[in-house]
Amino acid sequence: MRSVAGYVGLVLAFAVVTAQADEFVLREDCPPSFELVSDGTCQLRSLYDFYDSPDQHGGVRANLPKLESPYTPKQIDLGRYLFFDPVLSANKDMSCASCHQLDKGLSDGLETSLGAKQDGRHMALKRATPTLWNVGFLKRYMWDGRADTLPEQAKLPLLSEDEMGNTEEGVVAAVSEQPEYVRMFDEAFDEQPTIDNIAKALAAFQTTLISLNSRYDRYAHGDESALNPQEIRGHNAFRGFVARCSQCHVPPLFTDSELAVIGAPADKQGFADPGAGKFSDDEFLQGAMRVPTLRNIGQTAPYFHNGIFDNLKDVVGFYNNTRGHMAPKEQPLRIHWHVHMTKGPKLSDQDEADIAAFLGSLTDERNLPAVPATLPSGLDSVTSLEEN
Repeated sequence: MRSVAGYVGLVLAFAVVTAQADEFVLREDCPPSFELVSDGTCQLRSLYDFYDSPDQHGGVRANLPKLESPYTPKQIDLGRYLFFDPVLSANKDMSCASCHQLDKGLSDGLETSLGAKQDGRHMALKRATPTLWNVGFLKRYMWDGRADTLPEQAKLPLLSEDEMGNTEEGVVAAVSEQPEYVRMFDEAFDEQPTIDNIAKALAAFQTTLISLNSRYDRYAHGDESALNPQEIRGHNAFRGFVARCSQCHVPPLFTDSELAVIGAPADKQGFADPGAGKFSDDEFLQGAMRVPTLRNIGQTAPYFHNGIFDNLKDVVGFYNNTRGHMAPKEQPLRIHWHVHMTKGPKLSDQDEADIAAFLGSLTDERNLPAVPATLPSGLDSVTSLEEN
C-alpha cells in the first residue's frame, strides 16, 4: 500500500508538470481594442471607423488607414513572448523591449539607441529609438524609410551587426532549440520557426500597440471639455497656416509616414546623418527622415532622430526659426517647403507654449502589453540596457 507521503509526492510532481505545460498557452482572445472576427483574426475597432474622409485629410474627424495584415490571437501572443525574449539576440543579452521600453513611451529615453556589446559594453548608436505606438499603420519604417512593411522592419534590428548582432540562421536556430517555441509556432503558424514567421509574429504583436484614446481623441469625438483652453489654442495653432504642423503630422495618427528634410542639426559628436540619402542619389532625399508620430510624444524625450532636443518647447522653437538655421553646413539640403522661410509670419512665444501644451494631450498608454512572467527560452526578460 502506497504511503500518504508517496501520494502527496505524486500529486505535487503532477502539479509541477501541469504548471509547466500550461505556462505558455497562447491566448485565443484578442488584445484590447480588437475584435475576433469570423476568419479568426483580430480587427481593430475604433470610433474613427465611423468617419469617412480622403486619405491624409487631416481634419479632426478623419478615418484611419488600414492596419498591417490582420493576425490571429495566437500569432499576436507568440510575438509578445518573442518581443521580450533576449534569445533573439546573438549574445542573448538584448530583446526588442530593451530599447522599446514600456515606461518610456516604447522608446528608451536616450539620445541614441544602445546596440550590441563591444569590448564588454553596449555601444551608443547613431540614431534614437523610435516609438512603436501605432506602428502598424505606417507605410514605411526605420528613420530612413528603408523598410516597406512591418515584418521587413522586424528583421533589420535582429540581423544588424550593430544592434542585436544575429544572423538569419542564428535567429532560427535559437528559437528552434526551444521546445516550447517549436510547439507555439506549430500552433500559431502550422509550421516550424523560420526567419519570416518569426518576423511576422513580432509584427503581429506590434500592430496591437494602439494609442487612440487620449484626451485629444475625446475632443475629436465631440467632448469639448477634454482639452483645456491653452490646449485648444495650441491645437488651433498646430493646424494653422503659420505653424503648419499638421501638414506632416497629420491627425489622427499625427504622422504622414513620409520622408522630409527639415534641416536637423548634427548630433553632439558632429555627425550629419544622410538619412534616406544614404540609399539614393536623389538630392531631395539627402538628410531626409521619416516623419515620426506625435502620439505619446510627452513620454519619448529627447527628440529628433539623434536626440538633439531635450524638450518640446525647443522642438517647436526650432521650427519657428529660419529654415536651415541649425543645418550642418557641410550637408547640401533641399529643406521641405513647410519649414519657415527667412521672411514671413512667425509664432509668438505664447503660441509656442500653447502648441507644446497641446502635444501633451496626445498621451494614451492604456494598451501597454503585459510582460510575460517567464519566457519559453528560460531566459530573463531584458527590458533596459546600460551603457558602461
